[in-house]
Amino acid sequence: MAKSNTAFVCQNCGTAHAKWSGRCEACGAWNSLVEETVSAPPGGLSAPEAGKKTRVANVDFSPLDSAEPPPPRLSTGIPELDLVFGGGIARSSAVLVGGDPGIGKSTLLLQAAASMAKAGVKSLYISGEEAVSQIQSRARRLNVAASPVQLAAETDLRSILKALKAASPELVIIDSVQTLWSDNLEAAPGSVAQVRACAQELTRFAKKTGAAVVLVGHVTKDGQIAGPRVLEHMVDAVFYFEGERGHQFRILRSVKNRFGPTDEIGVFEMGEQGLSAARDPSALFLAGSEAEASGRAVFAAMEGSRPVLSEVQALAGPESAGSPRRSIVGWDSSRLAMLLAVFDARCGLRFGTRDVYLSVTGGYRITEPAGDLAAAAALASSLLDKSVPAGSVFFGEVALSGAIRPVGRIEPRLREAARLGFTQAFAPPGAPELVDGMAVRALSRLQDLVDVLGGGE
Repeated sequence: MAKSNTAFVCQNCGTAHAKWSGRCEACGAWNSLVEETVSAPPGGLSAPEAGKKTRVANVDFSPLDSAEPPPPRLSTGIPELDLVFGGGIARSSAVLVGGDPGIGKSTLLLQAAASMAKAGVKSLYISGEEAVSQIQSRARRLNVAASPVQLAAETDLRSILKALKAASPELVIIDSVQTLWSDNLEAAPGSVAQVRACAQELTRFAKKTGAAVVLVGHVTKDGQIAGPRVLEHMVDAVFYFEGERGHQFRILRSVKNRFGPTDEIGVFEMGEQGLSAARDPSALFLAGSEAEASGRAVFAAMEGSRPVLSEVQALAGPESAGSPRRSIVGWDSSRLAMLLAVFDARCGLRFGTRDVYLSVTGGYRITEPAGDLAAAAALASSLLDKSVPAGSVFFGEVALSGAIRPVGRIEPRLREAARLGFTQAFAPPGAPELVDGMAVRALSRLQDLVDVLGGGE
């Protein structure tokens, strides 16, 4: 019988501790240690067996300059999804898709499975959260019920692997990995040990059989995929499905992809018949009806290979004697604090006693430093109560010295803005002066932006 003992495992990072404590020493999370039974793996060597001879497979090496063919792909039939995957789902790959509850993960993957099954790809959809009848009901709403997708509702890993080996599928969707459990472990489903073990077995199945395995993952309140971080390391690709329930669009963002580009996004619109590719993603994030209002600026962003325009809105409230409030949606709070400090020290604009609200419209989230200049334009516009020049876009990184630093991929940003009818752009030094009929004005300091808005008079 395999020897077993217990350890206190952090449910946030997966670190094992010999004894319980209120705070994990590895990640700093509070009250995250749970006692779990750790058993020696069935294939492991015990002390008496350590001296026995074991069969060791040969390791084959290949020269660095050998021309290995790229992995074959399975097209999902959804161009926007194929773009994020890097040309389709690679065979023998394990893919992890995370997102908030109800955001549309199951809907998108069911649509992809139906499209691939119609194209002749043997597709299996296994749910640990819903009954088969519920999945069938969703398929009827999406008008994909006639697709030859095979459904099952199961959480026992041993039963799932047995069924998969018998069916020999090309695509397997598991919804979700946190609901699976292995009888080799005494830990509860969803625990770090169970999630790690089940994901490892399914990844091994993908590598051995050539099937593409897609795992759906729950996310924590911080927006990270629940379970140990090793889960994201063992799979080949990790995608986050983002968006707000009150908006019709969703973003599938690539954060890791061994077979394609990272930081690529796919933009979808949620409708009555499921998710469809957005025809013009930039138009979804712009609020043209408020063109003359102060406190707004348009940012020319880059998401992977795709330029996207989004709108930043800011409001500087009246001065108050109490503690000023800072509220941010769609941007990094630390960058806002830095930007307000630069305004104070380099430009003489005082935000210290004012409530400051900043929001990126449409639920879009700005992650690149190039959004500093657009946020600065919106903040200065609100404080001075003067709108930015009509038909203008902004991008550039703001340094602590107040200088505007160059950013990458300048020309694609400008071309996208010109395509949407913008007439001028404010960019870092080094940008071309004219792109597709749109004038470009270089700003070298944050004070130059304040002068444009009339605050340097």
